[in-house]
Amino acid sequence: MSIQVDFKHAESFVQDCEFEAIAPQVALAHEMLHNRTGIGNDYIGWLTLPTDYDREEFRRIESVAKQIQSDSDVLIVIGIGGSYLGARAAIEFLKSQHYNVLPKETPDIYFAGNTISPASLKELLMICKGKRVSINIISKSGTTIEPAIAFRVLKDFLEKEYGKEEARKRIYCTTDKAEGTLKQLADAEGYETFIIPDNIGGRYSVLTAVGLLPIAVCGADITAMMQGAADAQQAYNNTQLKENPCYQYAALRNILNRKGKDIELLVSYEPCYTMMCEWWKQLYGESEGKEQKGIFPASAIFSTDLHSIGQYIQEGKRTIFETVVLFEKPKYDILVKNSLDNADGLNFLQGKPVSYINQKAFEGTVLAHHDGGVPNIVIQVSDFSEYSLGYLIYFFEKACAVSGYLLGVNPFNQPGVESYKKNMFALLDKPGYEDAKQQLKARLKK
Repeated sequence: MSIQVDFKHAESFVQDCEFEAIAPQVALAHEMLHNRTGIGNDYIGWLTLPTDYDREEFRRIESVAKQIQSDSDVLIVIGIGGSYLGARAAIEFLKSQHYNVLPKETPDIYFAGNTISPASLKELLMICKGKRVSINIISKSGTTIEPAIAFRVLKDFLEKEYGKEEARKRIYCTTDKAEGTLKQLADAEGYETFIIPDNIGGRYSVLTAVGLLPIAVCGADITAMMQGAADAQQAYNNTQLKENPCYQYAALRNILNRKGKDIELLVSYEPCYTMMCEWWKQLYGESEGKEQKGIFPASAIFSTDLHSIGQYIQEGKRTIFETVVLFEKPKYDILVKNSLDNADGLNFLQGKPVSYINQKAFEGTVLAHHDGGVPNIVIQVSDFSEYSLGYLIYFFEKACAVSGYLLGVNPFNQPGVESYKKNMFALLDKPGYEDAKQQLKARLKK
């Protein structure tokens, strides 16, 4: 396996009998998933995606990625939520948070349409001026306001820079296979299109064209990613709780939740994991936060955040448990050298790799937090390879689905997400929202 899960820093917070009691519930969740009898079963295409994905589209993704690499200095990925988080997380994980400024032979990749900030959009236009630019717009409908605004502005930019004919060769749409505003526009304009599968929700879509095209543009090996996910699919197809670390993670977090641990803090000691934390937060928050249930997903990067929220974790309310993602092999390493004056007092670390010091920071922290009453689950990942990333993505996706069923919610819908949109559309005078507008204005005046 590319992943090992260590529960020894959480064992004192649970009893063996609790695992025995939850095991039949886990087995039932497995059966509901694999027999497609559970709630939300129309959206579990991700379950077998690593082995039954569309090979022809996959080859087109690789071909288009090479085209963008050859004719573009910048790729702008337009999307929000699951339409951009997975791709950005993968690129920063595999390459760097500083991908755009490091020397490379692939295009810079920027993300737009995930905010309504005019400053963010204007600055992106300034970055693109004078550069060869392509766009990947990702939207099931084409009408979600954040990416729709960005696409309107950036499409206009491309057409002014290149003319309409050349611009249409630089616009790639990832959207519904048959319906929606964006699909209609793509067909009318002749844009190259890729499909968002009907049976896979946005937060589970990173291993579809939604994530794979931008990831391929950065030069990553998406075949290896899919192989990692395929191996995880096989490894975690086991109803026995004692033999399935993925299900053990799902079970333990639910046991802890039933004991009042309402907040899960996902932790990494590598800053390049920051956006993976953001992807994970959407995956779990949107899947579980329903019917006044669910574990609140938060995240931190240590040791950085130990100097900000570390005090609360150590001695605040005992409502937190931590899941720590560690990596066996660092991307790079640096040795601490001897200093003649030893002004900083660090000569005792002479000859030590910085990765060794980082490991000791983890070991000291996990023991301190455990002693402070904070359970810790440790997920050990082999390395920062594409294979390991695919494996890890599938691990979290399947654990999330099982965990949702254990909570008794539909882990594949997100009805609450629409509430803010309806209010915003009403306040923006969108046709069809007149009655709601009057009600909201009256409430805002109070």
